[in-house]
Amino acid sequence: MSKETVRYIKGVPNERQKLFFASRARYTAYGGARGGGKSWALRRKLVGLCLRYPGIRCLLVRRSLGELKSNHVQPMLTEYQGVVHYHEGEKQLQFPNASTISLGYCASDRDALRYQGQEYDVIAIDEATQLSEYQFSIFKACLRGVGDVPRRMYLTCNPGGVGHGWVRRLFVDRVYRPDECPEDYCFIPAQVYDNPVLMKADPDYVRQLESLPKKMKDAWLYGRWDVFEGQFLPEFRQDVHVCSPEEIPTQLRYFAAMDYGFDMLAAYLLGVDRKGNLFVLREVCVSELTLRRAAAEVASLCRGYAVEYVTASPDLWNRRQDTGKSGFEIMQAVEGMPSMVAADNRRVPGWRVLREYLCPTENSPGIRICHACRTLIRSLSALLCDPLRPEDASDTPHEITHAPEALRYAVMSRIQAFADVNEPDRNFRFPKKTKHFFALD
Repeated sequence: MSKETVRYIKGVPNERQKLFFASRARYTAYGGARGGGKSWALRRKLVGLCLRYPGIRCLLVRRSLGELKSNHVQPMLTEYQGVVHYHEGEKQLQFPNASTISLGYCASDRDALRYQGQEYDVIAIDEATQLSEYQFSIFKACLRGVGDVPRRMYLTCNPGGVGHGWVRRLFVDRVYRPDECPEDYCFIPAQVYDNPVLMKADPDYVRQLESLPKKMKDAWLYGRWDVFEGQFLPEFRQDVHVCSPEEIPTQLRYFAAMDYGFDMLAAYLLGVDRKGNLFVLREVCVSELTLRRAAAEVASLCRGYAVEYVTASPDLWNRRQDTGKSGFEIMQAVEGMPSMVAADNRRVPGWRVLREYLCPTENSPGIRICHACRTLIRSLSALLCDPLRPEDASDTPHEITHAPEALRYAVMSRIQAFADVNEPDRNFRFPKKTKHFFALD
């Protein structure tokens, strides 16, 4: 290669960025806090791959094209002048060796569907927590091809946002479903303190992060995934509310709660002690179950315990047009299914009661959750505020709402049904508006 074709590009990666560059995992996430050098690392990685593999096809995604152009296209054209060219008509960065980086946006599920059937060798998602898990799954399906090049996805992320739950599950908590391979996922956390270039160039930015309110400081400066802006239940703390089986009393009265949808059944076995404190003992969270199969799962969850009732969403008592029966009739007929009662499903009062249980009384919280209930623990941390009604939780993303809904039904079954719920009555009782075991509607 002649000297005229050699181009030296300035910039030395920090230690965290070196780990990001060296990752060979199929899915690599980088970040967690502000100022860790995510954007520079993502650009440098994509350019390096394009120069290394001629003809490689890359996709760079963010919520809007405007954000991509300001945060990535302009810096790339400045940093790699003469090496990369931008084609506005095709929304594409092009290299002399025929490698390309296409620009994509995804602000909704409809936007994500535009990518179905497309193929890319490398996909980069900037600010991945702004995308839902459904949207992420669409892009995962696009990661394919026949050429002899690596198929990888790179993500940058900060705590918070609609995608907080799935990013945390896959990359931070490392909780996987049967069809997910743990070796495919790698998370490289980075803070502003890992970025000496920024700390030297802009020390005021570091001081700005350090002066933020505690919740924002924990998320933006330290990259904590259990506390973030927009979190609906900041009262929930794993160090306070999560316990081991050895910490659960043996003298309990048992009941269960469930939230059923075909996309997810979330069911919980709970116990209550003499003081009215609740203990969440076991969970089952399974998707794509018919009513009968869901009831069988709940029956298995309760087997071996003297479960006095299962509280469930009142819509199960509505008759189904296809069979003429209600979901209650179908589920209650399954052998081993405890007696079902219709939950008090008022949302705002229900969340108020749950907050009361989460607040410590006499140096202990009113509710403890066994550490085996991993879906509930993760979902309570990731639940978001409804942007239009701050007193209510958002009903999206759906993958994290079912478990908290079931817990809300549980705590509401522990109080008297009255118009304005402010203080929980922790005396054990059935809800007043119950359905009889043999009720048909």
